[in-house]
Amino acid sequence: MVLWGVFVYHSLNILEQIKKMGFKLKKLTASQEDYLEAIFEISEKKMAARPKDIATQMKVKASSVTNALKTLAGMGLINYAPYDFVTLTESGRELALDICQRHNALKEFLIHVLGIEQQEADEAACKMEHSVPRPIVDRLVSYAEYVENCPKGGITWDSGFGYYCRDGCSLEGCEHHKPKNSIE
Repeated sequence: MVLWGVFVYHSLNILEQIKKMGFKLKKLTASQEDYLEAIFEISEKKMAARPKDIATQMKVKASSVTNALKTLAGMGLINYAPYDFVTLTESGRELALDICQRHNALKEFLIHVLGIEQQEADEAACKMEHSVPRPIVDRLVSYAEYVENCPKGGITWDSGFGYYCRDGCSLEGCEHHKPKNSIE
């Protein structure tokens, strides 16, 4: 049984929070989001990222990394100085976390709901994370949780889930879902 709670994509209004901090943020490109994601992942393992680590993970040249880091630093998303470690600012970390959560939610949906192999799902999620709006990702995750917790025979995309989401995405109305503490 899949533990969807681990992969639930938490809707955070990250861009609004960043704007409140005084940053004027342009929409990030897919490449810039990939750099933030790489910095986040490396930093989670090593506390900080080195440009060399970023280049290795992203399979790009060091000069490409340098240009991207300068741009992200100018946007206030990372702390960067040549020949030094790269760290995320508070707003950069929140944005990177949002990107990673979107990626993981999409990947898990593709693997566990659509049955796509892990490598292919990871590659597809990487492409999708840049273009699928947050509310749609939230709906996909809700659908996966619904199917996991209320397995109706023959459920399709519109046979039960549309009704389920229009009524507030609650398992209370599911005839197969019984609370853990219920007595028959």
